[in-house]
Amino acid sequence: MTQDRPAAQRTATAQFRSGRKGAEGKSSGSGGPSPEDPAAASPELALKAKPGPVNLKEKVARQKHRIGRLLARAETAEAELEAIKQQQPAFPIARAAHMKRRHWGLITSFALLVLAPLAAAVFYLFAIAEDQYASTAGFTVRSQDSTGANDLLGGLASFTGNSTASDSDILYEFIQSQELVAAVEARTGLSTHFASRWPGDWVFALWPGASLEDLTWYWQRVVRIAYDSGSGLTEVQVTAFDAQMAQAITRAIVEESQIRINALNEQARTDAMRYAEADLAEALERLKAAREALTRFRTRTRIVDPEADIQARMGVMNNLQQQLAEALIEYDLLAGTVPAGDVRLNKAQQKIEVIRGRIDIERQTFASSNTDTGGVGEDYPTLISEFERLTVDREFAEETYRAALAALELARDEAARQSRYLATYITPTLATEAEYPRRYVLSALTGLFLLLVWAIGALIFYSVRDRS
Repeated sequence: MTQDRPAAQRTATAQFRSGRKGAEGKSSGSGGPSPEDPAAASPELALKAKPGPVNLKEKVARQKHRIGRLLARAETAEAELEAIKQQQPAFPIARAAHMKRRHWGLITSFALLVLAPLAAAVFYLFAIAEDQYASTAGFTVRSQDSTGANDLLGGLASFTGNSTASDSDILYEFIQSQELVAAVEARTGLSTHFASRWPGDWVFALWPGASLEDLTWYWQRVVRIAYDSGSGLTEVQVTAFDAQMAQAITRAIVEESQIRINALNEQARTDAMRYAEADLAEALERLKAAREALTRFRTRTRIVDPEADIQARMGVMNNLQQQLAEALIEYDLLAGTVPAGDVRLNKAQQKIEVIRGRIDIERQTFASSNTDTGGVGEDYPTLISEFERLTVDREFAEETYRAALAALELARDEAARQSRYLATYITPTLATEAEYPRRYVLSALTGLFLLLVWAIGALIFYSVRDRS
């Protein structure tokens, strides 16, 4: 049975020890010195046991003899160990590492998927790609009444999550819109400029005959917008193959943004004035209706003011009451001085009856709708109630009209005072040297991306191969 090398060494050592013991036994059995013989076991004891002086030469000879015997035994054991080693099977040693086909495949894939595309990208960036110039502009939307308190309240509103879009938010979306692209195209002809490098620089140029949608897509590549919603500051950077063209595009963006802010401002002013004028017109119509209703009431009742009319009637009643009192006094005086059938007494009684009848008639005109007694066809409580209602309506309409007039004046003042405008803090710049494309950065990013893709693909391939 085949054993490993450490096991074979242990077996050879055991056999060596057992062979040494067997050789000592054989030598003792063949007439050599026995273990009981102290002289044979130790020459020093034999010298001590012999009487008389010891010869120094004899002692040296014995020591040499002993050393030679030990050397012979060692050589015998070594020969036996070599014989045992020859009998054990020898295991082969690992051969030197060498390239296999999978290694060559991995190197080939690295060269094809990483080195070759990276070399092509570097060659294109440094040999073919055209230089591009950048122009930068910065602006923000301001208002004439933007005081510190308004800024503080605006910051608190944004902190609490106010969902109302500001003018800067609207402008940020407008710069990326198709409408602005069409306006800038009409101003500068940017599609012709960016298509002039086609097909030489086909990566960074625009293909000829591109539609407005294609131009809007390409707009996102050449226009970079940095917007801070907290402060409202907006920065626009435009890249083009010519420095003057880049500046012209940036200037067109700023001008179109100013036009849009003016349009928003005019729309806000128009809306505020329209609402105020509509409220004023409604208040005026209400005032007209209230006055017309009061005029119809006066025409129907022929009473300008029921309160003044009733006061006049009350004056008549008071006068009749006074006359009645005087007539009663006169009657009492006559009744005490003239006989019962006297003509003067009858006339006094008749006068009293007439005055009382007139008082009754005047009282009936207050609560009766009969016109025979001199009334207006309606009872006075109803007339007074209607008159008070019409008066209240007229007064309310007048107050509403005055408030509408004040609101119109206030809206006009606010529209003139809260006019918004575009404040440009960085005018469109003119580049003196090309900054784009950033060749070294793009080369490094391309190499890193290709290396990651190749490494992931290799790991996936070997993982699938080991599992299959």
